[in-house]
Amino acid sequence: MGLPITIHPFSGTVTVRFLDVVIASTTKALELREAGHDPVLYIPFDDIYFVHLEKTATHTHCPFKGDASYWRVTGQGEAANDTMWAYEEPKTEVSQIAGHGAFDPRKVTFEGVEGARQVLP
Repeated sequence: MGLPITIHPFSGTVTVRFLDVVIASTTKALELREAGHDPVLYIPFDDIYFVHLEKTATHTHCPFKGDASYWRVTGQGEAANDTMWAYEEPKTEVSQIAGHGAFDPRKVTFEGVEGARQVLP
């Protein structure tokens, strides 16, 4: 049985905001689809403004993707823990998401993403 995950380039520009602060903007997002879940957009680290992010001690494990690390976001005097996650050393089958981060849709807003929703790892 094959991996229940597919990864494809997302067409268009994706901008991620925390309050009014742009924390990421890219034309190179990857859309990860996992059986039984909504699509997740992964944004290249080069297009994420890490000045607004700080790594936390939180980690989770996915049997298909590997171990995820998390970051808190700050902006406009506010903060939200574990807003972004990334698989820094993903399993070989999903190696395309190395060097990419995904954002919790309950804590940020997405622009340029019609019909796409995020899912937590």
